[in-house]
Amino acid sequence: MIRTYVLPLLAILGVLFAVHTVITASKPIPSAPAVAEPASAPFQTYVAGTGLIEASTHNIAVGTPVAGIVTQVFVQVGSAVTRGAVLFMLDDRDLQADLAVRRMALQTAQEHLARLTSLPRQEDIPPMEARLKEMEAAMAETKNQLAMAENVTDRRAISQEEVSRRRFALQGAEARLAAVRAQLALLKAGAWKPDVNIAKAEVASAQAQLKAVETQITRLTIRAPMDGEILQVNIRPGEFAPMGSLATPLILLGNLTRFHVRVDVDENDAWRFQPQAQAVAFVRGNRDMQTPLRFERVEPYIIPKRSLTGDSTERVDTRVLQILYSFERTTLPVYVGQQMDVFIAAAPLATPTGLSADERGTP
Repeated sequence: MIRTYVLPLLAILGVLFAVHTVITASKPIPSAPAVAEPASAPFQTYVAGTGLIEASTHNIAVGTPVAGIVTQVFVQVGSAVTRGAVLFMLDDRDLQADLAVRRMALQTAQEHLARLTSLPRQEDIPPMEARLKEMEAAMAETKNQLAMAENVTDRRAISQEEVSRRRFALQGAEARLAAVRAQLALLKAGAWKPDVNIAKAEVASAQAQLKAVETQITRLTIRAPMDGEILQVNIRPGEFAPMGSLATPLILLGNLTRFHVRVDVDENDAWRFQPQAQAVAFVRGNRDMQTPLRFERVEPYIIPKRSLTGDSTERVDTRVLQILYSFERTTLPVYVGQQMDVFIAAAPLATPTGLSADERGTP
């Protein structure tokens, strides 16, 4: 009984359940409704690309030529700055101490040079002239004593040794007089020219060392390279600011008077692009917000694609031609770094027969 009716019935139910399961699992899963309807091209034939908004001067990543601890930050996000405005400062206490030493060294060198160039001192000449007169008087007295000894007719009154002594005394007086005259002439001549040149070189060296320290201190004050608006501030007082190219810039600056849109066009469509063609940009997420674009320039170098949209059909190994357009900042409520959908009018694609796809009536 069981084998005759129950087992075949269970087998039939199992087959029906399996069929039902397969049919149910094979039904397509309904796609979720789009959060926002994608923008549609306003041209019959076109080239599409993803646009990235940037400042008209590019997004300038402001860095520091030397690494150090930040002591002050003078700007914040949204601040308008002019060329040369101070953005932030690094710790310069060690250089300030070195600067004081260099200033004292320069002052010492300048004082030394001033002393040499002011020679001779007028106060030093009268004493030397008085000493010269003293030496002249002493020599005259010695000469007179020698003459008296030589004029004695009676050789018994004075010995020959005394005459020789007075003669040698006269020679010594003449030598001392010549030395004093030379000293007076040297004093009146002033400083020796090579000594003055050495003092001038010491002053120039001290000035150069002072200038070098001042330059190092100046490099610790980071200034705006142009007029613009602060887009990002990624540094705070007390933090360490590294030098070189950084993944996250210390400060991001750009001129936002007019927005630029950097459009990535696939290299397969690059040949269809024409600079004079019309172009329209749509705000991503709102296809009702659009603006015409003004052509600025083409970056004449094909690069690997970097700006990804997240579309499942998007190729990430492709290369793109970058085209720059611009529009007025007040046209749309958009921000730097935001993506836009850009459509550029283009000529229809030609078919092998020479007719366009539209003329043949095919999609």
